Amino acid sequence: MKLSSRLVPVAASALAVAAAVIVPQVAPASGPAASGPTASAQAADSPAVSTGKRDDFVIVGHRGASGYRPEHTLASYELAARMGADFIEPDLVTTKDRVLVARHEPEIGGTTDVANHPEFAARKKTKQLDGAAVTGWFAEDFTLAELKTLRAKERIPATRQHNTVFDGRYQVPTFQEVINLSRRLSKELGRPIGIYPETKHPTYFRQQGLALEPALVRTLNANHLNKKDAKVYAQSFEVSNLKALHKELRVPLVQLTSASGAPYDFVVPGDKRTYADVVSAKGLREVATYAAGVGPSKDQVIPLDAAGKLGKPTSLVADAHRAGLVVHPYTFRVENTFLPAEYDSSANPSDSGNLFGEIAAFRRAGIDGLFTDNTDIAVAEEREAK
Repeated sequence: MKLSSRLVPVAASALAVAAAVIVPQVAPASGPAASGPTASAQAADSPAVSTGKRDDFVIVGHRGASGYRPEHTLASYELAARMGADFIEPDLVTTKDRVLVARHEPEIGGTTDVANHPEFAARKKTKQLDGAAVTGWFAEDFTLAELKTLRAKERIPATRQHNTVFDGRYQVPTFQEVINLSRRLSKELGRPIGIYPETKHPTYFRQQGLALEPALVRTLNANHLNKKDAKVYAQSFEVSNLKALHKELRVPLVQLTSASGAPYDFVVPGDKRTYADVVSAKGLREVATYAAGVGPSKDQVIPLDAAGKLGKPTSLVADAHRAGLVVHPYTFRVENTFLPAEYDSSANPSDSGNLFGEIAAFRRAGIDGLFTDNTDIAVAEEREAK
């Protein structure tokens, strides 16, 4: 799907943003203001931006600007938009009372302070999540009111210690709050900020009687976003729910894939196909019957060689384009631990490496957009490439 050109801010350097991480004012850790208007105040203190013309390359703020703020918070989404993201990406799970909220996984112990709440100690349990035993606290065991008493924290503190200064500042946002934020920022910034929601573990939630899809459709309809010209993509790692959504949504759908394994809705009935089959030339032609794009793991586009360096691009991009699909790979991150070896800056896995170089290599491979934790770098790379 080709999106129209638009004006977007071009952010300052990653070093400037990293330095600003501890500067913005934030709300007290308690009270509703922690995820409300103060998110705007803190993001407004981020580095100054300038306006420039952009092409149709899609930059998605992966869980917001999660390289600089705890992921899936209004502060993270707002910073991504201010840095120049075309879309902000909420991963959607559901509460016990069927409200869609933004969390990376149903298990919330890794991204909130729930373990510090003695009133919820008895909620800790072990569940089977897509065939694997996971122990922790799960969003679907909490009402929205209960979730709102929790505060978000950095998911990978060993890698992003600078983000931990924001632990305890922000609430878990609802999908509706993310939509409201995108609308407010679209007006303020003078350009449309799109949303790119993902249904997380749809088979898992369906097995619990808490299917995500009806709430997604309902919310998009209520916000007049279920239309072809809405700046919305909907995505999933499973196939059957996208095929079902294809019948109900008019927005473009994106089939997510992984470098290993298979869609869980294939695994459950014993379907032997894997993600490798999905991104084969034949598989991509089938994807094109219900989706507008594919979101592969970046090593499905350019695999790493034995030395951990970028190898030769696969045929995925060409095959997808022949099928009429756009290609938005994930996830582009600045830390050495996430980069191909030739772009590492040091032996320290948490140090910032040459994300500019990695993005440039993938743009040469023909991708149509990308998911990134570091929106400012992706926007700057795009501008410099012109």
